[in-house]
Amino acid sequence: MKTPPTAVRADSVNLRQRKDSAIYDLMEAQAKVAVRAAEAFLVMAQEFDKLKLHAEILDKIEEEGDNLTHELQAKIATLFITPLDKEDLRELSQALDDVTDLIEAAAARAELYSLKGPRVDLIPLVEQLVQLTRLTEMAVAELRNGFQKSKSLRNTLKEIHTAENLNDRAFRNALRSLFGEHGIDPLEVMKWKEMFDRIEQASDKCEHIAAIIGTIIDKYA
Repeated sequence: MKTPPTAVRADSVNLRQRKDSAIYDLMEAQAKVAVRAAEAFLVMAQEFDKLKLHAEILDKIEEEGDNLTHELQAKIATLFITPLDKEDLRELSQALDDVTDLIEAAAARAELYSLKGPRVDLIPLVEQLVQLTRLTEMAVAELRNGFQKSKSLRNTLKEIHTAENLNDRAFRNALRSLFGEHGIDPLEVMKWKEMFDRIEQASDKCEHIAAIIGTIIDKYA
């Protein structure tokens, strides 16, 4: 007996929904890994006497993020139809991975350079980074359902821009304090600046993700 056309269409829709869900699942998992990386880095900033331990934790989180990125990129390549443009998905996935990579790089430098501290500016800066990654996770999660007309998503994107602006100011203040410290070893200044730079770049990536999502909203409006 032949399968009714309506049943065939329903099966096709269900298959498409499962494939779309798999894409969103992986992307949301990437966003969660970025949050975990930021939170782990905050713990590191609060326990500066255990740099090696926390750097190893961040390294494992970064590896998990890389695996998710590779899995998502491979899945995008194999699908003929994707829930969003393939280029948008690739760019979004790569930017999420970059956030985790940059946080891990900051932690690795703290351990590599045996930094002493933490400096008074570090913990507030990392706390703002944690907030940015959490907002980014919220924005990514909203792409799954009706994002084109979501007021909450647009508000989240605005919050990301506001938080990133605050982070910019905190970053500049941290550098001003670092460069203005009397008697500090110039080599120590270079080491701290490298780590601060990675934190700032991770924050910038969160804003970049917000810009990508804003473009997607406009494209599908």
